[in-house]
Amino acid sequence: MKKILTIACCLIAVSAFGKEHLPTKEEYKAFLNTKTLVVMDANPMSDFNFKIKEVMDAVWTLTDYEFISNDEFEDKRNDPAYSFLISTVATFDADKTKARYNFLSLLLGETDSEVRDLPDLCSLPLSYLRVEDVSYAYKLEAFIRFIQDHVNLMNKKPELIKPNAFKYYNDNVKSLAGKTLYLTKEDLAPEVNTLSKIKGIYPYAVKIVTRSEVEEAIQRRDDSVVFMHKVGPEGTKYKARCYKILIGADSSTFYYFDYHMVNKKNRDGLLEKDLKKMAS
Repeated sequence: MKKILTIACCLIAVSAFGKEHLPTKEEYKAFLNTKTLVVMDANPMSDFNFKIKEVMDAVWTLTDYEFISNDEFEDKRNDPAYSFLISTVATFDADKTKARYNFLSLLLGETDSEVRDLPDLCSLPLSYLRVEDVSYAYKLEAFIRFIQDHVNLMNKKPELIKPNAFKYYNDNVKSLAGKTLYLTKEDLAPEVNTLSKIKGIYPYAVKIVTRSEVEEAIQRRDDSVVFMHKVGPEGTKYKARCYKILIGADSSTFYYFDYHMVNKKNRDGLLEKDLKKMAS
């Protein structure tokens, strides 16, 4: 499955986690000796910019880091002494749609390489392109923690470096029995949008909460909470992917990672069939 990324405002194609650009164990190891440059959004008032500064200072431990602009990224992207944490725009040619998504990507600088060829060590879906960043900014701390843990895992177990690397985490779904699942109304498809509908399918503890309650659980690293990160068109487009990720509020471990194409049968949100998989 080929993912095409646009970096910042440049119309540049990158295949991330595709066969041609799968990062190597040597690249994961080399990352640990880089300085990570966090590329800020071009909009100085964006929620991403405010939150990413707070989060990096609070949780980033793998490398030294600093914040840079898009122009500075262009100047430094070919220097292997640097890695880059950057918001990217992705499309998927296999989907045959024009849907575009925001991803958070960890890229490695590489000499004499186009942006499309920079090694992509980890990319997480943040939102559909037209959806405001307020929809995900409050979860950035968990995403940054996960990216660090994922890089550490790839260094420890390089045999897991593969195009579908995130599927490795789906085994953690077996550990949901002792957790409380936090869902927001925005996460849920109509078929499971009330507690009574959910509890008829999902046997474990669940709460429908606000975004603030999710953020508070992440900040206090509540080991009893798993929360939902849903990426979908939010009414801005009909035919697009809907990503569904369950993340631990304490360790940012993934418990479930999947997506479906939004259509009349499978709406934008967590589906009944997802809950059945999580309960199995």
